[in-house]
Amino acid sequence: MVKGTRVQALDDDFEGLVVETVDGEILVEDSDGFILRFRESELIPIIDDRLNSDLAYVPDSVISEKEQPKRRQAPKVSAKERNAPMFEVDLHINKLVKSKRGMSNYEILTLQLDTARGQLDFAIRKRIPKMVFIHGVGEGVLREELYTLLRRYDGIKFYDADFQKYGAGATEVYLYQNATTR
Repeated sequence: MVKGTRVQALDDDFEGLVVETVDGEILVEDSDGFILRFRESELIPIIDDRLNSDLAYVPDSVISEKEQPKRRQAPKVSAKERNAPMFEVDLHINKLVKSKRGMSNYEILTLQLDTARGQLDFAIRKRIPKMVFIHGVGEGVLREELYTLLRRYDGIKFYDADFQKYGAGATEVYLYQNATTR
């Protein structure tokens, strides 16, 4: 580059004037008087708009080609999983019987767990890949008993269901399709 040429750095927000060339490096002075070293491939000349307006946009196009766009990574969910209807089992006692009148807490819990076991066995037989047990928040007794039941099965994993949809009172169960029960 010729001494006195105004240049711009490709990879940095830097402009300056070429002072001299030493051992293949170009010394460039910025507007504050600092001198920095660059390789010729790292610099592009700034073209004066008054000389040739057609070439005035070349540096911007070169810079935009050099920059790589930043892409956001979205979580990958397969179409099969996205479109699969969710098999939901509501274990609230008022959904299981017309009236809980006369039932003890033990009988209520037993009915809820029997319902969960029956629905889980049904899902395994019908090869349903995912299901949600809605157990509510409460004191957590049903949730813990449900987890104890789920731990007895091989080939499943379970975790808290989507909070936005179910709140804190639901458990999602994923059933591996090539596994056997118990």
